[in-house]
Amino acid sequence: MSGAAIDFTIGSRRLLSVPRQLTTWAFTLEDVLAGALPPPSPSGPDGVRVLSAPTDQLAAVTARYPGFIAGGRQDYRRHYIDMGQSFDDYMAQFSGKTRSTLRRKARKLADETPGGYTVTEHRTPAEIEAFVAAALPLSARTYQARLLDAGLPDSPAARRAMLEAAEADRMRAYLLHAGGAPVAYLSLPVTGATLVYAHLGYDPDWARLSVGTVLQMDALERLFAEQRYRWFDFTEGEGAHKAMFGTHSAACTSLVLLEPTLANRTLLSARAGFDASVTAAKAFAERSGALGRVRALLRA
Repeated sequence: MSGAAIDFTIGSRRLLSVPRQLTTWAFTLEDVLAGALPPPSPSGPDGVRVLSAPTDQLAAVTARYPGFIAGGRQDYRRHYIDMGQSFDDYMAQFSGKTRSTLRRKARKLADETPGGYTVTEHRTPAEIEAFVAAALPLSARTYQARLLDAGLPDSPAARRAMLEAAEADRMRAYLLHAGGAPVAYLSLPVTGATLVYAHLGYDPDWARLSVGTVLQMDALERLFAEQRYRWFDFTEGEGAHKAMFGTHSAACTSLVLLEPTLANRTLLSARAGFDASVTAAKAFAERSGALGRVRALLRA
C-alpha cells in the first residue's frame, strides 16, 4: 500500500492535494495491447488508484471493486513506438518537414553552444550512480519537480530500484551535456521487451534550444541500434512530445476508486466540479486567444 493524493491542478500547476491511502493497479503497455486484465490489487483503506487501463475495459475494471465510487477520471491516448523496425524506417514515418526540423534543432544546439554538445549513456550500476548524481540537481530546476512533484525521484527506494535494474541490464539513462554541464536527462527502465519513458527533464534556461528533443532523438537512435526492444512506452498522459515521437497509441484511462464514505464522496464531487470549471475556463481562453499566455503564467 502507498500514500496517494487527489490533486486539483490547472495545467502544470497543482493548487491542492488531498492525501488518501490507496493501492495502485497499474497496466503495462503489454497488458493494454493484449486486452487482458492483470490481477487486481487489493484495496487500501481508502481504495485503489487505477493507472492506464484500457478505456474499453473500464466496466470490467470497476466491477472488480463493487460499491466503490469512481472519480478523478482522465482519458488520453497512450502513445508508444514500435521498435520492431530500423531507426531509418522509424524516421521515414515522419514528414520531410518534421525530419528537417529535428535535424535543424540538433545543428542549432551544436552551433550555438561553445564546444558543441555531447550525450552520455548510462547502463551499469556505477554509470547509473553517476547519472543520478548529475540529474538530480537538474531535475530540481524543472517545472515538473517544482509544480507537480514529478521530477526524478530522490529516495533510497527509488535509487535502489534503479541500481537493481542496472545490475540486471534493465536500465538505460542518458544525459545531454552542453556549456560544461548536464542540461537534459532521460531515464528509461526496461520491463521485458519494453522501454518505459519514466523521466525526461531539462534545464529551463536551455529550453529555447530544444535540448529535450535533441536528447530524445539521440537516445532513440542508440536504442534502435540495440535491436533488443519491442516497444517504447510513453506511459499515461497526453503531450505534444509523446504524440510527435510515438508511432501508435491506445485509448487509456486513469482514475481512482474510493470507499463510499461521506468524506470520499464529498472529495470526488469537489474534484468533478473543479475539473468542470477548469474545462470551461480553458474553452473561454481558447476562444479569446489568451490560452498561450495563461499557460506561460502557470509555468512561471
